[in-house]
Order: sequence, then C-alpha cells, then structure tokens
Amino acid sequence: MKTTASPKAPLPVPSADHLTKRSHRARIEPMSVLSLGDGLYEVESASDHTYLVDLEAGRCTCPDHVFREARCKHIRRVAIEITEGRTPPPGEVAVDCRDCGETIFVDEDEPAPFYCDEHAIYAGDTVVDRETGDRLTVVDVSELRADAVEIGAADTTVADYETNADYDPDVPVVGAIYPHATVAPNGVVPSSLRVYVFPRTRLEKAT
Repeated sequence: MKTTASPKAPLPVPSADHLTKRSHRARIEPMSVLSLGDGLYEVESASDHTYLVDLEAGRCTCPDHVFREARCKHIRRVAIEITEGRTPPPGEVAVDCRDCGETIFVDEDEPAPFYCDEHAIYAGDTVVDRETGDRLTVVDVSELRADAVEIGAADTTVADYETNADYDPDVPVVGAIYPHATVAPNGVVPSSLRVYVFPRTRLEKAT
C-alpha cells in the first residue's frame, strides 16, 4: 500500500529547558518518518542514515539504542510525529484521498479507494456521475466489488459494463437513483425509481 513520509524538517521546541538531551535532539534535528505498517517506521536522520523503529516494541536499529539500550531520538521522533498528527499510529497507514489528494489515516486492512470525510459518500448523499454529469441520490454503498456484482439485464458485471470500462473493477458498488421520479395521477411510477449500480470511483460527491 502506498504511504507518504513526513517532511524532513526540524520541529518546534515548546520549552527546551525541561527536555532531555535526546528529546531535544528528536525535535530540533530534521528527520523524515515513514510508516511501513505493523507498527514499523523508517526514520531518515539528519545525517541521511536510515533506521528502522519498532514503536510497539520500543526498538530502533540505530547505535544509540543497540549499544546503549537508550530510548533514542528516533523512537522519540516517531512518537512526536504520531502525537502531533503527522504520522499514522500503529495499525493505520497514511494514504491520499482519491478525489482531493488530502493525506488521511486509515486502517491498514482498509481496501481502496480512500476518501477523506469531505468526499466520502453515504446513503442519502447526492453524487455526480463522472461519465455523464448526471446527479443521483445514493441508496446504498455495498461492500461487494464491481467485478463481482452481476447486472442481470445486461448479462455482465458492473465492472465489465461498457460505460464502466475506465473505472476501477475492484472497488465497492454504489446503488443510486435519479432524483426526477415520474409521478402519475395514482402515485409515483415504480419504474422511475429504479436503482442503478456504479463502481464507486465513477461517482463523486456533489458540492
């Protein structure tokens, strides 16, 4: 899974007088932290050396920890980055929102595509079909993949349907209806409330 590293830069020091030497260096030295998953982090130090931190075990591959058994500046820097929201905690990874590119933290086993809170869709939301520009109302967001859901009338899967060729086949299926229901003297015409199914990546949340 693709993840992004934090910028290699020093951090603000709130009050250096009460920090230990290692804690102070963990903040003032430019380091880059990359989450690898399973509680492991790759830290590139100011000297361009790269070390592996196992945060949950409290271990680092740097000499300060290996030979002195110290809680080194690299372990401290990972903890700081997590606390201040720049690096995902154990069990989560940093990914990009598919619609806006904003970095968000998600569970390691969460399937793509990923969306930030602003672009996630739920039943009742209004969405836009990227293919046609039509507006629809979401009825359900399924956990089933587009390449596993059959469209009976077309004898094909949602992923293999002709107009879905440019969209991801391994994403959830979304059911939606067109909001312009036909109304007859005796009520709503049932056929006008037909639910259509789309690959999630074909739809974007309406603004």
